[in-house]
Amino acid sequence: MRTAVTVSTLALAALVIGPAALQATSAAHALSASPQPVGTSQEGGENTASPDKTPLWAEIVSSAKAGAQAGQAGKAGKAGTSAKTGTADTAETAGTAETAGAAGTAGTSAQTAKTAKADPTATPTPTSTSTSKATSTAKPKKPTPTSSPAPTDNPLLQGTVINTVAYGPHARQRMDVWHQTDGLKRPGVFLIHGGWWSSGDKKYMTEITKSYAEQGYTVFNINYRLSGEAAWPAQRVDALDAIATARRHASLWSFDPNNYVVVGFSAGGHLAAAVGTYGDGLPGLRGVVGISPVTSPMLAYEEGGTDVFDLNKRKLREAAIQLAGGCEPAKCPKIWASMEVSRHASRGDVPELAVHSEEEFVPVEHSLQLKERLRSFGVGMTVLTEPGIEHSAPMYRLPGVAERVQDWVAGKLL
Repeated sequence: MRTAVTVSTLALAALVIGPAALQATSAAHALSASPQPVGTSQEGGENTASPDKTPLWAEIVSSAKAGAQAGQAGKAGKAGTSAKTGTADTAETAGTAETAGAAGTAGTSAQTAKTAKADPTATPTPTSTSTSKATSTAKPKKPTPTSSPAPTDNPLLQGTVINTVAYGPHARQRMDVWHQTDGLKRPGVFLIHGGWWSSGDKKYMTEITKSYAEQGYTVFNINYRLSGEAAWPAQRVDALDAIATARRHASLWSFDPNNYVVVGFSAGGHLAAAVGTYGDGLPGLRGVVGISPVTSPMLAYEEGGTDVFDLNKRKLREAAIQLAGGCEPAKCPKIWASMEVSRHASRGDVPELAVHSEEEFVPVEHSLQLKERLRSFGVGMTVLTEPGIEHSAPMYRLPGVAERVQDWVAGKLL
């Protein structure tokens, strides 16, 4: 039985989290500036370039191309390595670190500096609802949903309860929480679905959610506003708000708020990586996993021109444009810079794992570019490849892939 939990309108106005709470406005998320590696300088991300500076949109294009070239060099250095075993892609060819480290060093905006990764919003407290419409105007109480076991004969899920929780007022700002009621502090796993940023739903992640719940984790399977409903950075805002809500009410779901990972698929992998590089270290985050992650929308834009035969690459280019509010890089360079995960990397970021198929339409270069950028800050990232063309969840279901991902997750959680 699912227990629905929602947020009243009154809670939005009444709840006060405390003076340390940060307001996650779209402007704040979109304009978070990127710390630079040692030895580099912070440059302004202006829309118009002075005579001696390259326009920001051109820098982003150059960065994406540099990342792709670095990735190709990395591939060449892998000759003889068995891709089927999923060995880490080291990309240790000469010049790779220098090229990828330079990519994205230009700041997105000097106007707002990156803040520490405290809970990003004053998220309203969820409250229980019934099938009848609530009419009371009293201040909402701390949610106390009725606990009921999940409808399953699986002994590994005995005692598991599923709640649907609203972390914001929009219909897409919902998450399914799979948890125990024993009061123990369990590690958490946040799952973010894919779908070109414009489609998809948490319901398609049910089996994967169940697989992590079977291992004893508290699992948060989240929805977020799609690009047709809200442009970037709304999707990152939603992911951060869902995490903030879970951490704030951790005791309701037997969840340790200082011990969790985020796992994203395809476009959801982009959001997971964006969470991992937001600010200077999100409290409690231990690791990020991307399954076919589109970590560079700019690279997707460059690789999906009309002269490209691969229809999926062309579709991904259009999806990236829609994510940016229908605006192309030359007209909206700050938005595109904000969407580039590698440009937000810092020393406070957590280790990441990415898995790609060798011939899929989201190539491994996306993750190799991020890997080099993180390495310039002393942060580790493992990149695995699998033979074939499978993308996202179908690739995750290949023999041995889910097990390797789950082993990596277990190694990061305390």
